[in-house]
Formats: sequence, C-alpha cells, structure tokens
Amino acid sequence: MSERQASGAVTGNSKPSAAQDEKNKNNLPQDFDIDMDNPETEKAAVAIQSQFRKFQKKKQDVKS
Repeated sequence: MSERQASGAVTGNSKPSAAQDEKNKNNLPQDFDIDMDNPETEKAAVAIQSQFRKFQKKKQDVKS
C-alpha cells in the first residue's frame, strides 16, 4: 500500500513547504524522456491545451 498525502483542501495547507518542494525535485528520474511521436502523447497534449484555453477564456470573461 502506498502512502498518499491528504489534499490541501482537507489539511488547509494548499502549498507544500519549501523543504517538501525541494525533496520532490530530487525524486525526478535523471533521464526523463517523453516520446513525442506517440499518438497517446499527442492526444494528451491536445486535451491539456484545450483545458488551458477554456481556463484562459473563463479568466478573461471574469475580468471583463
């Protein structure tokens, strides 16, 4: 069973401490490689971009 931290909403702490942030940076694999030719990667990129554009539009609409 893996350990999971509670979400920020539950604990009331939405930002990790600087020490936790530094620890997480050190846990990254040295050879982080993404296959940019993989169709699944392209689908994921399109989905992320779509959500980001919706977020930007919503943010723009709130300002107006």
